[in-house]
Amino acid sequence: MDIINDTDFEEQEVVKTTRDPARLRERLLRWFTHRFGADAAPEVSEVTSPSGSGMSSETLLFDASWSDRGSRERASLVARLAPDARDVPIFPSYDMEMQFRLIELVAAHSDVPVPGTRWLEPDPSHLGSPFFVMNRVQGRVPTDNPPYLVTGWMKELDANQRVSFRDHTVGAIASLHAIDVEKLDTDFLEFDLPGDTHLRRHFENQKRYYAWIEREVPIVERSFEWLERNWPQQEGPAVISWGDARIGNVMYRQDGVEPVALLDWEMAGLAPRGADLGWLIFFHAFWEDLVAPSGVETLPDLFPAQRVAETYERLSGQAVSDLDWYRAYAGLRHAIIMARIVARMVSFGQAEFPEDPSDAVPHRPFLEKVVADDDTWRVG
Repeated sequence: MDIINDTDFEEQEVVKTTRDPARLRERLLRWFTHRFGADAAPEVSEVTSPSGSGMSSETLLFDASWSDRGSRERASLVARLAPDARDVPIFPSYDMEMQFRLIELVAAHSDVPVPGTRWLEPDPSHLGSPFFVMNRVQGRVPTDNPPYLVTGWMKELDANQRVSFRDHTVGAIASLHAIDVEKLDTDFLEFDLPGDTHLRRHFENQKRYYAWIEREVPIVERSFEWLERNWPQQEGPAVISWGDARIGNVMYRQDGVEPVALLDWEMAGLAPRGADLGWLIFFHAFWEDLVAPSGVETLPDLFPAQRVAETYERLSGQAVSDLDWYRAYAGLRHAIIMARIVARMVSFGQAEFPEDPSDAVPHRPFLEKVVADDDTWRVG
């Protein structure tokens, strides 16, 4: 099954929501009035959504002005809200309060760039789901649609810029992991599930996520078994794990390679350092494996596993063991997500679920090597 939709990797129209932007604008206007009072006289521009990335939470982009305490406020804003339950959400739940609190914590206790937070609205009656509002950050993001390896500004980086890009990206993750979770209230990031370690609870969360999608995917089940058999001997201490640590969730300076905002925190939790590094490495390799067979010149030197590990250790002072295991774990996690994304595409009439459910996983060949103990996938 061709999940990308077209072998030439042109941008595809992907349906993500049944919500009406004009209706959302009206409801945002009413929400501003509710929050600031009738004298606020709010104005809200047309509501749009970014098209190049994102398949889970809905992102609304808009400009707004309102009166508050005698002055007129104006801002370019972003609202993040949980998807409508009718739109086959990717995840079983969307904890907007957790995301909002985490962004505030990261901003207060690190130099990790994140958007400035504005308001958290837990009442779903306003937009149909809980949501929060942030300041809009200006920059550029490596796109998923079409993949950044095919076209766009990433292709224009020279060798030195690619090294700098890697250093800055890995450095941002290292700075996130440097936040001292022992000195801060991070209980809201813990998975309240059985397990005697943070990684065990993280793993249990993935098991329950897989059970929730209510579809048997043999390669996923075999991957769970392999990961259990090859469990890391030393898990290491838990850190704040971004959860979706990939460059498609980073906004970079418009004329450079420095991150100006880390985005999309819905998969965050507490986990060992390898969870984020394995995800970063896996996800770039995921695109490499999909794009390279088409003959497009890709960027294999961007995030090779060994170089990422060396960069992280140099910048953080911390070595990460069992990185191959975390890469395989990333493959499992993304396989579950892809099975759900295909189910969502089916609901919107954009795909049919394959006869062999494992074919819903674009990186099935990688996982097949893992579960067969074919060590050609390993790097260390």
